[in-house]
Amino acid sequence: MTTYGAGIPRSYVAPHFPALYWPVRAKAGEAQYLYYLSDIYRYTLYWTLLTIVAAHICVATWAVLMQFNSASQRKKYLSTPAGKRLSAKNRKLLGEYPFGETSSWVWLVPVVYIAIGGLEALLAGSMVGLILGAVYNAGYFRMSTWTPLLWGVINMLVLVVSSFRIQGGL
Repeated sequence: MTTYGAGIPRSYVAPHFPALYWPVRAKAGEAQYLYYLSDIYRYTLYWTLLTIVAAHICVATWAVLMQFNSASQRKKYLSTPAGKRLSAKNRKLLGEYPFGETSSWVWLVPVVYIAIGGLEALLAGSMVGLILGAVYNAGYFRMSTWTPLLWGVINMLVLVVSSFRIQGGL
């Protein structure tokens, strides 16, 4: 395989996304590499979008399930004798039709979560992708297609860890 410039093969074509291969005992020619800043940026952005949006979908699903569980508990309480003895004002506060009232707004939760997750992923993936591309290009390194996946997972884990409240014992 002949190369030009900084060791980029002449026959180099950007691999199709995701282009993941099994790196343990990979056969000759099976490994896929990224050489250009645009390819590194694109792969990192795609993997960051996939991982962060997937995490937000899981959290949104959990939030929706909890809201429906709350509606189920309210409905169950309203059907008990204690719930039937409630004043009209308190009964209205709990909701006359908990499932109908919940389902009228709960669809907004996944939409908002996915929109916020997409925006976060766009920002994080762009920053990390451009930095990775600049570092790899400056050192004339080739990047395995697994590296953007790992950075996408790292971006998602940083987001998860930063969502917890840290209390120090200072």
